[in-house]
Amino acid sequence: MDLLIGLALVVTVLVAATAAVLLKNMLRAAVAVGTSSVALAALLFTLDAPYAGAFELSVGAGLISVLFIVAISLTESIREERDGS
Repeated sequence: MDLLIGLALVVTVLVAATAAVLLKNMLRAAVAVGTSSVALAALLFTLDAPYAGAFELSVGAGLISVLFIVAISLTESIREERDGS
């Protein structure tokens, strides 16, 4: 059972990371980065590395993803204001 969970998490990390690199839409790419970080944190928890998992969850999935999404949203709103006026 642990092997199946580990393999599923590894596949999720690989698919989400590949999607983050290949997606044209920056917002979807940022969500893919967050998904990859959450799956990696879960993988670290299953490997009995709770401190590394908690750090990855808080910094990778939390802070970095939120900063990416806010930056993308702000640049898109600035671009819309510039094009509209």
